[in-house]
Amino acid sequence: MGLIIAIVVHCAGIQDRDGAKLVCVKLLGAFPRLQLIWADGGYTGKLIDWVASFGGWALRIVKRSDTACGFEALPRRWVVERTFAWLMKFRRLSKDYEETAKSSEAWILLAMTNIMVRRLAARA
Repeated sequence: MGLIIAIVVHCAGIQDRDGAKLVCVKLLGAFPRLQLIWADGGYTGKLIDWVASFGGWALRIVKRSDTACGFEALPRRWVVERTFAWLMKFRRLSKDYEETAKSSEAWILLAMTNIMVRRLAARA
């Protein structure tokens, strides 16, 4: 569905694979039904084994074909890109206005809450 269940905002000096471990720490115990995590090619390597041993989850990597030319819609990858597009509609998130990582996390969660409430209201 593309809804955010956990978020960690960190400095740019932390590699994505290490940041993914911080997100997994937040997920542990919070979502007992979680079994599968999708990620792009930047998360390959030791992280796959770490995720399996840490949380018992399967980490599936979505890679672009080596023979692909131009744009190619990748399975499951579009969900992440669509979620980023939803969040960029909020002016506060379109630029880096925040002084702290916690403040950035709070605004992202607030925006996602807004998205979910609007969906629920539309169904009622």
